Parts: sequence; structure tokens; C-alpha cells
Amino acid sequence: MADWILTLVLISPLAGVLLLMLGRGEDGPRFRLIALGTSLVTFILAVVAFSMFGQSVTSSGQAGGFHLEQSVAWIGGGESDVDIRYHVGIDGVSVWLVLLTTFLTPLAIWGSFSAITKRARGYYALLLLLEVGMLGVFCAMDLLLFYVCFEFTLIPLFFLIGIWGGSDRQRAANKFFIYTVAGSVLTFAGVLYLAYYGYAHGPDQVFTLDIQTLTAMGQSGLLPMDVQWWLFVAFAAGFAIKVPFFPVHTWLPLAHTEAPTAGSVLLAGVLLKLGTYGFFRLSLPVLPDAAFVFGPFMATLAIVGISYAALAAWVQTDVKKLVAYSSVSHLGFCMLGLFSLKMAGVTGSVMYMVNHGLSTGALFLVIGMMYERYHTRDIHEIGGLAKPMPWMAFFLVFFTLSSIGLPGLNGFIGEFLVLLGTATSNTETDALAAGPLGYGYAIPAAIGIILGAVYMLWMCQRVLFGPLREPVNTPDRSTGLTRDLTLREKLILVPIGVVCVVMGVWPKPILETMEPAIAANVFHQSPATSEQLVLDPSEMDDSVAPETKEGHAS
Repeated sequence: MADWILTLVLISPLAGVLLLMLGRGEDGPRFRLIALGTSLVTFILAVVAFSMFGQSVTSSGQAGGFHLEQSVAWIGGGESDVDIRYHVGIDGVSVWLVLLTTFLTPLAIWGSFSAITKRARGYYALLLLLEVGMLGVFCAMDLLLFYVCFEFTLIPLFFLIGIWGGSDRQRAANKFFIYTVAGSVLTFAGVLYLAYYGYAHGPDQVFTLDIQTLTAMGQSGLLPMDVQWWLFVAFAAGFAIKVPFFPVHTWLPLAHTEAPTAGSVLLAGVLLKLGTYGFFRLSLPVLPDAAFVFGPFMATLAIVGISYAALAAWVQTDVKKLVAYSSVSHLGFCMLGLFSLKMAGVTGSVMYMVNHGLSTGALFLVIGMMYERYHTRDIHEIGGLAKPMPWMAFFLVFFTLSSIGLPGLNGFIGEFLVLLGTATSNTETDALAAGPLGYGYAIPAAIGIILGAVYMLWMCQRVLFGPLREPVNTPDRSTGLTRDLTLREKLILVPIGVVCVVMGVWPKPILETMEPAIAANVFHQSPATSEQLVLDPSEMDDSVAPETKEGHAS
């Protein structure tokens, strides 16, 4: 069962897609129940996988390694010199991203029940296909499988925006697709060259894209600095656009604004994490010396993006676009923590990925519920809603406080660790060498936190308090929605709120799971599993500089 559990998680949404395609007519209620039931089954399977992951860690004593692995020959294998495999597994980082994906997807589907009344079958099928692609990225242990799933997510989201989006949906979908495909082409070139270089210079002379093998090759110094430099640029081209990282972020506000609510929830909650996860899983461990060299440059762009996006959010009058710009600002913290190359910073970055997915995903749900009633998100047209809509006001304020990092809620611990790791980056310890950053990067980043609180609280003040402002003939009663949130809408938001409180009050179990995996992936400090993958230093090319052989992050 352990060998198959991740495959079951991956294919279970496909079973729902098949049921939807076999259905007849356009019976929206039946199709949405099939989609919700399928996504709940996927979540249950993910919880089972999490439990089995914990048992595997306990029995093996290898907290930093991959578990629940399944590896099957896909292309080549046997006597061939090509060995591309269907290889899946999870570690202490990816397991939380899998849980985040399977947790948010049923809530996003449930939140669409009153919004999607036409072409429901295709809508829910695309949401389930999107879930398959996202889960595939987090479970993939072969770089080709990673890339296929990474690219596959573009297709369902393109159609979700282009068909069920707002008035400018076609331009938003086209811009999203063009940006991401353009960067991914360069990333694919990097994937091919990395595989070729491993084939030509590796010890086994096998054309493989196994991520663990490539990580061992990079950590052992078999990739010269000039090779790492170009590979880093190629990988960053695709990952940075997906983050999205300043200055290639301009597709995101339009895509968020025009996407249907469920699309915005999954885009902010999970899809944006594919870029940061790509940096974490590939760029930092496989290209450690290039990551060190590019660290100050990437951190500078992250800080500029944090402040620029915060100021851009401040002047928005569309609530959804304001939250979209806040995502650009917040994900700058994720990138800053990653390139601190310190345990605290990288751990905070990964924690920030999960926390941002929860709080921003919930904000998009609340905004979508408000839009269903008023058919506008313009701050000039709505205001003073706290009195007629106290439940909506409560959740909007709660998730706003979570987003800006109020101590006691989930957003605080990630921000704190990122700033701690950044400030202490250039301090050498017994375990880790000095990183490329320092206080000079932490201080301007901290200013971005202040700006974030300003524009988010300003938004709440304008929307919730002061004189009541509502468009004529709203809320729209034709949809069956009450003025304030319905029981269904409350039940959608309450689980996210509970998780935000638990993670804010007691983050230790999550951090204890993440840290060994981060140590193994980024800093190469795992006990048994990763040590066995280290290649013999005597096999390294003589052309590799001594400082490259030693490695900056180990």
C-alpha cells in the first residue's frame, strides 16, 4: 500500500474527471457533487499518505529523506543508457504542500456552487485536472515528470480564466499563458542540458533526470561554476515567472482579477508555490554555488518587489486586484528567505508558502462571496458592510490579520523566520557557512511588512466601516444568497481559520517535520539516505575550483 499511496492520490482526481465526462446533460448540481466528493476522497487519501509518511520516518529513522517512493521505468531503463522514470515520493516539505493542495481544492469547489451555473461539467473537470498537475509537481522525483506536471497546470487554468473569467478574461488568459510558456521553454532547455552534462560527466554514463542523482552531482561539485551559472538562469526563467517574481510579475494581477473565484483560490494558494518550490527543490540544491553568487541579486529583486507591490496594492480600488498585488509582495519574502541560505530563512520561506496559501486563498474566497452579492469589487461602490454583514466582516478582518502576520496567527512565524535568516545570513556557524545576505537586506524587507499592514487594513476600513454604500438593487437575491454569509459559506471558511490559529499558536510540529528535509535538500546534512547519494570527491573534474568543491551551502 505504501508504494501505491501517492499514485492513488495523484490519479483519484482523474477518476472524478472520468465520472464527469461520462455524465449526460449539463446537470450542475450533480456535477458539482461529483467534483466535491472526488476532491474529498483525494484529501482523505492525502491524510492517509501523511500518516504513512510519519510511520515511515519513525521506522526508518531518516527524517530528512524521501518516503512512500514508487519508481517505475518510463522511458528507457534496463540495458538502455536512458533511464527516465515515473518516480514519486515525498519528504518533510512536499508532504505539507500536498496537504495544502488537497485541503484547498474541495473548499474552492464548494465555494463555486452558487457562482457556476453554466457549463458546470467542464468547469469542475478542469479544477480536478489542475489538482492533478499541482500534486504531480510536489510528488515528482524525476525532473521530466516534474516538468510535465509543471507545464500541465497551464492548460486547465488557461481555460478556467478564458471561459469562466471576467469581462477581460481572454486577454488575462493569453497573457498568463504567453508569460509562463516563454519562461518554461528556457527552463526545458536547462533540463535537457543538465541531463546531457550528467550523462557526459557523471560516473554512470546514464542519461537520467532523477532529482536525487542530480542533487548529489551538484552538491559534490561535479557541475563547474560556468555550467551552474547558465543552468541557474535557465531554471529561474521559468520559476521566477511562476512565483511571480519582480519584474516578471505583471501577468498575475490581471489573471487574478479576471479568474473565477476557485481559480483565484488555487492560483494564489498553490500554483504560485510551484515557482518557489522549483527554486527550493532544484536551483538551491543542484546549483549551490550559483545560488550563492546570485543570492544578493535575487534578494535585491525580492526586496524591490516587496515594496513596489505593496505600494501598487495601496492605490488599487478593486479589492481583488489589491489582494493580487499583496501576493507579489508576500512571495518576495519567500524568495528572500530561500536565498538567505540559512536554516531559519529557508524554513521560514517554506512555512510562508503554506501560510500564504491559506490566508490569501481564504481572502479570495471572501471576496468572491462578496462579489456574488454585489457584482462589484470597487471600493468606491461598496462600504460600511460590517453592520449588515457581520460574519463576512469577521472573516475578512481575521484573514487580513493572518495575512499581515499578527502574532498568534499563521502568518507571523514565517515572516519572523525569514527576517531572522536574512539578518543572520552572513554569520558563520559550526553547522553552516556564511550566507550571502545580512542586516542590510532584512531592514528594507521589514519595511515591506509595515506597508502590508497599511494597505490591508486600509482596505478593511474602506469596505467594512463608515457609511453604508451598496449598488442599487443589491444584494442580489436571485441567487438564493442571504445578505450575510450562508451556512455553506461559513463552513467553507471556518476550517481555514482553525488551521490558521493552530499553525500560529503551535507551529513546532510542522517545523520539526520540515527542518530535516530542508537540511537534506538545501544544506546536505541528512543522515543515511542523502549521504549515500554523495559522489566520491575524487571523481570530480580537476577543472572545478576548490571553493566550488567545498560548496557554500554545506
